[in-house]
Amino acid sequence: MSEALENLIRSIPDFPKKGILFRDITPALADPSAFGEICRILANRLNNKGIDKIAGIESRGFIFGSAVSYITGKGFIPLRKPGKLPWKTYMEKYSLEYGEAALEMHIDAVSSGERVAIIDDLLATGGTAAAAARLIEKAGGEVAELDFLIELEELNGRNNLEGHEIFSIMRF
Repeated sequence: MSEALENLIRSIPDFPKKGILFRDITPALADPSAFGEICRILANRLNNKGIDKIAGIESRGFIFGSAVSYITGKGFIPLRKPGKLPWKTYMEKYSLEYGEAALEMHIDAVSSGERVAIIDDLLATGGTAAAAARLIEKAGGEVAELDFLIELEELNGRNNLEGHEIFSIMRF
């Protein structure tokens, strides 16, 4: 990963609330070269791993996941907030530091035995990613790996994803 790419991640103190250091990826998204590099790194990770589909977690996981899906020629699975998908879904709830949230996926998004890579922009506590993995497994799929642009190491999100291969382009 290039230093230039890391320099495009903006740190914003006290957002969305006091004491949080927010990692803003929008400068990297605005730079076509950086965006391309991120997507190529993620896509190259999946070469020769027998991946059948790419799942992206709403919302920024859609940005990278759909591009990686296109690059690799694999189908894309949107993992969405409740009530956003128009057909029958599986739902998986998870805890946040301030309450509960959930993700949904169409029940026919994954076939039994399919290997799925899950992509999101950020690994923090791991709760969202763990819920995404449970959704894939609930449908009979296998989580091949979880890939992130950024990992916030001090939050120990990997601990909530034991048993899964995890890759992060950048760690803070």
